[in-house]
This record gives sequence, C-alpha cells and structure tokens, in this order.
Amino acid sequence: MLLSTASVYPESTATAFEIAARLGYDGVEVMVWTDPVSQDVDALRGLSDYHSVPIHAVHAPCLLITQRVWSTDPWVKLDRARSAAERLGASTVVVHPPFRWQRQYARDFVTGIWRMADETDVRFAVENMYPWRYRDREMLAYAPEWDVTKDDYRHFTVDLSHTATARTDALAMVDRMGDRLGHVHLADGKGSAKDEHLVPGRGDQPCAELLHRLAATGFDGHVVIEVNTRRAMSSAERETDLAEALAFTRLHLTPSL
Repeated sequence: MLLSTASVYPESTATAFEIAARLGYDGVEVMVWTDPVSQDVDALRGLSDYHSVPIHAVHAPCLLITQRVWSTDPWVKLDRARSAAERLGASTVVVHPPFRWQRQYARDFVTGIWRMADETDVRFAVENMYPWRYRDREMLAYAPEWDVTKDDYRHFTVDLSHTATARTDALAMVDRMGDRLGHVHLADGKGSAKDEHLVPGRGDQPCAELLHRLAATGFDGHVVIEVNTRRAMSSAERETDLAEALAFTRLHLTPSL
C-alpha cells in the first residue's frame, strides 16, 4: 500500500515521506506538482533513503496547476516522468488523458503512449477521468475520452474518486480494464460534481469490493491511497485520516484464508 504525496496537501512532499514512514506505508507515489521538491529527483531520492520509504510510482504533472512544471510540452513532461521513475526505481508513471484543448497532443496520445511504453520497462498507466459539471451542464474536458477503456492502452490506472464523479460503475470499468489494470488510486466519493477523494469507506464507491477482488486475483500492481485531507483542522487530524485509509486498505486487501 502506497501513499500519494498529494494526500498531505497543503503540506509538503517531504511531509508525505515522514507520514508514510510513521504510519507504516509500504512506499509512496510522488505527485509531481508545484512543490520544487516533487520535481527534484535527487531531493526525492534523499527523502526516500532518509525515511526508508521507497518510491514505487511517479504521477506526471497533468493538472491545470502544473501546466508549466517540467516544460509546457506534454511529451517532455512524460519523458521527464519516465526518466525520474527509472532513476528512482519506480515501476509506474501515472498519466491523465489530455485536455481537449491540447489538440495535437490529444490526436497523438494513444499512439504516443504506446511508443513511450515500448521504450522502457516503466508502465505508463493511463487514468480514468470524468466529465466536468456545472449545475445541469456537462463539459467533456478530456480527449480522446475521459473513460480511458474506450481506447487501447497497455496499462490503466483506476481511480475510484473519479468513477464517483463520473457517476459510472467502477467494477464494470475494472472489468473492461481486465488484466491491463496496473495501478489503483483508492479513494471514495458520493457522486458530487467535485472530485472528492474521500477516505475509503466514507462514500458510496465499492472500495472494499474492489480490494477483495484484487486480493482474490493476485493483483501485482500498486494500490495507492490518494485522498483529500485539505479540510483537516490539524496535522494530527490529517494523520488520523491517513491511518484510517491504510487500515481500511489492509483489512480488505488481505486474502481470505
């Protein structure tokens, strides 16, 4: 079980390593964002070594707030994410599908991801997203599709907060991913138009059911806690949420005897 460094926001990447070590997570997924430490491979290696917390995944800078992180060219971003993963010993790069206004990138995305995947042992695991909603209006913000199972990728990431926001059947999506499911972002949601990233068990997504299925089928990818703790009133409350998320995951991911 890994901790996404995004789960401690607004605290720092360095704090995520401290918390992961203290709570007993097996490693971290580094969200590359505006925190300079998250962009610095040497600094990340130092944190990993100091806390004895391995880095198993790198989340490429795909968010609106990271449009200028590691270049404005999305292919350069992915190339740097791959290089960082290789240098850090991480097995996976998580990537979102393009925004629709990134027209050339979107046109070439599926073939480009295959090309990059052929050049490395690192998995490029493309993550499901969701339509953007405002009141009764819906905008398709991602291309080729927010439902990444409609396109051909070697590996997928399923995010259960995103399935909640999309109001789609998470287990049916996992069925469509099949043995190409390589990575899991575990969080919960209640179908809000906002991407909630609740602690697992606090929403209506089949978090426990998915973990039971992964345990039963011998899933060999990573399960990553990626929750929103911004509303925590203190560092202690944030840590309590992350401990609860870890306990939930361990309970349901343990194979039945």
